[in-house]
Amino acid sequence: MRIEILTIFPDYFRSPLEASLLGKAIAAGLLEVGVMDLRDFALDPHRKVDDEPYGGGPGMVMMASVITAAIEARRGDPSAWTVLLTPDGARLTQESVARLARRPRLLLFCGRYEGIDERARNLGLFDEEISLGDFILPGGEAAALALVEAVSRLVPGVVGRSESVERESFARERLDYPHYTRPREFRGLAVPEALLSGDHARIERFRRARALERTRKRRPDLLGLRPEEPGEGEG
Repeated sequence: MRIEILTIFPDYFRSPLEASLLGKAIAAGLLEVGVMDLRDFALDPHRKVDDEPYGGGPGMVMMASVITAAIEARRGDPSAWTVLLTPDGARLTQESVARLARRPRLLLFCGRYEGIDERARNLGLFDEEISLGDFILPGGEAAALALVEAVSRLVPGVVGRSESVERESFARERLDYPHYTRPREFRGLAVPEALLSGDHARIERFRRARALERTRKRRPDLLGLRPEEPGEGEG
């Protein structure tokens, strides 16, 4: 899989792309990530990418001419799926991450300032618009990095054990179960007996029940419940 990122702050990505699973995946050739400076596509000697909004108001607006030049230059491959990272977008979910991970090439555009000139949208430059959630960031860089991290974990070979990906939170419309490791007791808190039993069926039942309990308490919406509604028992 290849992911390309268009941003006015390419240095933002340098360290994260060299660290941890991402760095190992890129070094192993399992994933390609390219970062391009949006200012390289500016049409004036000062490499200007934004201007004052028509109609007045605070902030600056990213110019449609620069956005168009950058995306058209990088979207020669018809398989490239172009994503705008913006607060206006659909909220990122594990389902959308899995869908994006099946694409051979992603082109991520990091919005900034007050937003982009609406005509860039009108021209159909973006296949999809994505937001991390209902809050505002200075720009789309953090969202782009989060998307790269999330998608990369679903690329075959990036995570050592596929079971880790299949069982984690949101993979099956519920949160993950609680985890424990050594020591068996810490400050008076013991590891649940079920996990020490060696009975795999019992361990699976325990984990399934705890995952459901946690989801009911923290994210009842994932189960189609309102916070005040009790869910069905495991039986």
